[in-house]
Amino acid sequence: MDRVSVVTDIRQANQNAAHENRKVFDKCGSCVINLMSAPGAGKTSVLEATIREIAPSFKVAVIEGDLETTFDSDRIRAMGVPAHQITTGSVCHLDARMVAKALAVFPPDGADLVVIENVGNLVCPAEFNLGEDLRVMVFSVVEGADKPKKYPLMFHTSDVVLLNKIDLLPYSGVALSELLRNVVEVNPRAAIFPISCRTGEGMEGWIGWLTQELKTRSRQALSTLKT
Repeated sequence: MDRVSVVTDIRQANQNAAHENRKVFDKCGSCVINLMSAPGAGKTSVLEATIREIAPSFKVAVIEGDLETTFDSDRIRAMGVPAHQITTGSVCHLDARMVAKALAVFPPDGADLVVIENVGNLVCPAEFNLGEDLRVMVFSVVEGADKPKKYPLMFHTSDVVLLNKIDLLPYSGVALSELLRNVVEVNPRAAIFPISCRTGEGMEGWIGWLTQELKTRSRQALSTLKT
């Protein structure tokens, strides 16, 4: 079997598993976010800040992916939110089969929102469908305005791009206008929110967008049940 066939088989197996995951999420009535970023972009901190804002209105569950440790899942559980850890070892991304194994022991029954926090990597996670509804990317502005064009896949496949750490812009040498322009050129359909999860600047726009999305999906789910 040649390399192309092997890659095709792997991707098809992942798609099959993602389809089955989708059935589980639909049965639970959950909206599912695949949360992606490079290491150090502030993904977990953004998730914590988001949970603090929406938890009074929506039930949240989290699946954490990391090479090693339970640091991030421990942080989420400390907030009173159920979390399950997937430790991938040397694998630089989550795939649908890993998520399926997690769902077998961590079903998100009753969760309005399930967040799958992917392994920190700017490339590989974007190649694998997990059965999610939405892809949300966290990008640290200090990584540079050129990154959307140098590493376009994750930007291109994301529904939302959160440009985090804007409080550090004065010290970074990065022009936010250039970064925004490059993100739009790579993905003109994405919702883009410049934020600082540390200071809270810009978070209201992201929280408002997410809240409306969850309400809309909840209404659609109720309508489907009635019909």
